[in-house]
Amino acid sequence: MNKFLANKQIILGVTGGIAAYKSADLARRLCEAGAQVRVVMTAHAKEFITPLTMQAVSGHPVHDDLFDLKAEAAMGHIELARWADAIVVAPATADFMAKLLKGEAGDLLTTLCLATKAPIALAPAMNQNMWKNTPTQNNAQALKVKGIHLWGPGEGSQACGDVGPGRMLEPIEIVDALNKLFATGLLAGKHVVVTAGPTQEKIDPVRYISNASSGKMGYALAQAAREAGAQVTLISGPVNLAPPLGVAFISVLTAQEMLDAVLMQMPQCDIFVSVAAVADYRVKTIANHKIAKTAPTLTLELERNPDIVAAVAAQSPRPFVIGFAAETQDVVSRAQTKLQHKKLDMIVANEVGKNIGIDSDENTVTVLWHEGQKDFPLMPKHKLARELICFIGEIFNRKD
Repeated sequence: MNKFLANKQIILGVTGGIAAYKSADLARRLCEAGAQVRVVMTAHAKEFITPLTMQAVSGHPVHDDLFDLKAEAAMGHIELARWADAIVVAPATADFMAKLLKGEAGDLLTTLCLATKAPIALAPAMNQNMWKNTPTQNNAQALKVKGIHLWGPGEGSQACGDVGPGRMLEPIEIVDALNKLFATGLLAGKHVVVTAGPTQEKIDPVRYISNASSGKMGYALAQAAREAGAQVTLISGPVNLAPPLGVAFISVLTAQEMLDAVLMQMPQCDIFVSVAAVADYRVKTIANHKIAKTAPTLTLELERNPDIVAAVAAQSPRPFVIGFAAETQDVVSRAQTKLQHKKLDMIVANEVGKNIGIDSDENTVTVLWHEGQKDFPLMPKHKLARELICFIGEIFNRKD
């Protein structure tokens, strides 16, 4: 099951070889696995399969022109390179491999490969003698040294009539390899508990007080922790998001319900990530019936809700505890105070407003822990989540 491909943003590069007919099936399978696919074709690729076919199976127009004036008005090729979670070139010809190794950027696909920070994987496809040729073998090894993944080629009969290595792997094999690419194993064997979303505190049967939260960051962190090999429990207040695949999900409404659910998980928890925007106060006495709108003012008596992350940090034994601090001013200094006061192991601070943070698809944060501080630049939350989990895993594993 390709559970790690859900919502992944994949660029599928297609170069000029007869195996390009398999690229349509590959795009279809990636979409079925939940990935968002953008196809980039070279000029020679279009001699073997039409852009219309690739558009039909991917659901999006094909990218094929480095000098697309509409795209370039918004720095299209750079934005596409940033958009990608991974680039898969299938088929990858011997010519493309040589160009990529030399750092050429004469077309859109090679330019994207040079401009991206995402992992790149090639599925070679060529005549068996071309594959065995010394320059091609040298190029293949040099690409691996540069960190580029090579999947295949397979062996068997070829379109030219030869039999031997050079066949592009089957689409289902490439999808499986891509799925494993996102499974880092960094937190294998660990249990990670993540809280996400807001809590709601009733005023009367139809009204409540709450904090603003979309849940996007918490859900992305739960997904990233699952990809890192952890057993993950996601405890969430009400949001309009589907829980990630492979993650145990607990739905709650109030801060007290969230605390109770969190404490139930503590005996087996290794890492606790408190992302939820928990309401700081609740109404002391909830009205049994809807409060009539008669008086010009309404006074509510509020009492403090439990501080969930502080309660977890006070446990003995306790997990590795990570808090989140959403601030509108003095972001780092306020987060530093919370790190010390609540006895956390780490805190992730972000400034809300200015079109980032709450309800945005992007965020920029500063991570503070007792030995240092690290800034993460503005990026989509799903990418930020993977970088944060990687960093959390590194710090967590240092203490073992």
